[in-house]
Amino acid sequence: MVLENKQQKSVKINKLQKKLRSKVGKAIADYNMIEHGDVVMAAISGGKDSFVMLDILLHLQHVAPIKFEVVAVNLDQKQPGFPEEILPNYLKQKGIDYYIVDKDTYSVVKEKVPEGKTTCSLCSRLRRGSLYGFAEKIGATKIALGHHMDDIVETLLMNMFNNAKLKAMPPKLLSDDKRNIIIRPLAYCREKDIAQLAEINDYPIIPCNLCGSQENLQRKKIKAMLTTWDIESPGRVESVFKSTQSVSLSQLSDTNLYDFSTLAIDRTALPKEHEFGGAEISSSNLIDIKNIEIVDAS
Repeated sequence: MVLENKQQKSVKINKLQKKLRSKVGKAIADYNMIEHGDVVMAAISGGKDSFVMLDILLHLQHVAPIKFEVVAVNLDQKQPGFPEEILPNYLKQKGIDYYIVDKDTYSVVKEKVPEGKTTCSLCSRLRRGSLYGFAEKIGATKIALGHHMDDIVETLLMNMFNNAKLKAMPPKLLSDDKRNIIIRPLAYCREKDIAQLAEINDYPIIPCNLCGSQENLQRKKIKAMLTTWDIESPGRVESVFKSTQSVSLSQLSDTNLYDFSTLAIDRTALPKEHEFGGAEISSSNLIDIKNIEIVDAS
């Protein structure tokens, strides 16, 4: 019985790993995320997402038809109580090339953000800027972040609800200064699958005690909504994500992206017969504009 349970668990793990690896491989191929000769800097936070991303990238490094390097980088933001020895010990044990970057962004965030206000936005910007600079320093050509499909959908909805913008996280992004390319290999992966694999692999997860401890974040409300969707309407989160890949500008309202002002009818071509279902159209069925009575509402 014990042997049977172990075999069932092994099959479950292999199936889940294969699923996630396949989705990452497809995302990389769809967006040409990694090319021959790339040095991919995998940003490792100590959370479940970045651990899973790193493992899959290292696996692909061995099986992919192209050659590329993977180096793990952790930004130590000097948060009080941060167990700084956990990640180096884990990466050393696994024989993974890594860097630990010391940058006290914690003090800056605490100084700039009023007590009780959300720190995520500023913390994220400071962290991203530090990673950009370090990527150039070590010659990394791509920066891999652990955002998954749920993160992308959450960001899309947050921007719609709170900022009146139709904007999310792209799977691949060129930084504003064009000096770095960001990739999100987990873009096609659901968080629930990532969490399941992380639990099975028993990663040394490090919780964020700076922004992760803030209970009333808008993102958490959106996350709760997505959880409800998964229960009541399975597949809806995937549909919302896929909508970002199928955009019809003429069906939206942005005058900067679509020229509504010059729209004009063109009746030079004869209408196709099927437009009217093949039915006969007689003049008696048409409205006689001359005989319409105009009623004065005044």
